[in-house]
Amino acid sequence: MPQVATSVTPCVKVEELRVIEISFYDHEYYAVYQLIATITHDDDLTQPWVVVVNDAEIHRAATLMLCHRYICWEYKRGTLPVQQEAQGATTGNEVMCEIAARCEQFGFELLDDGIYKDEQKLGSIGCTEGKWWVVRASSVHQQKIPCDSALDAVWVLSMVELMQPSSEELVDKPFDELTPQEWERLREYQPLIKRELVAA
Repeated sequence: MPQVATSVTPCVKVEELRVIEISFYDHEYYAVYQLIATITHDDDLTQPWVVVVNDAEIHRAATLMLCHRYICWEYKRGTLPVQQEAQGATTGNEVMCEIAARCEQFGFELLDDGIYKDEQKLGSIGCTEGKWWVVRASSVHQQKIPCDSALDAVWVLSMVELMQPSSEELVDKPFDELTPQEWERLREYQPLIKRELVAA
């Protein structure tokens, strides 16, 4: 039997792939730190799981595991289309990780509705088309202030003066809304009449 010469392309190790579960229906596949594909779900009754690369459907299957195998197999063979990422584009996860890391540096707390210090909202930070911005909670018009990076945006929020309510305002505030620091200030509070009697 005659032998035919074939060329073999080197295989990529599939162990390099990382899967990040965004939700039950959305998964991102990374080779080291490069996004290579995503899996989503739609309303198709027979094959609802979809592999997407460059915002285009490249494979459809009945189960999530079949899509997972497809990505691993095609990536290992080197036939998976290359994910084209726009210059400076980042995923929502990368943006949130960057914001969280910078908030931790400044001792701020990142919640769903913004960034807080001592349970008082400072504002919010985001990144749109690779451009960072910040909105101060105290801003009347809620304008986005452009920034060079997440670090700059958090630094802008660190310059916000935290307005402490007066003791008289704290007395009128509902008890379940008081912070531990405000409770401590209330313990030291003396009503005006009592202060006058002590001074006399």
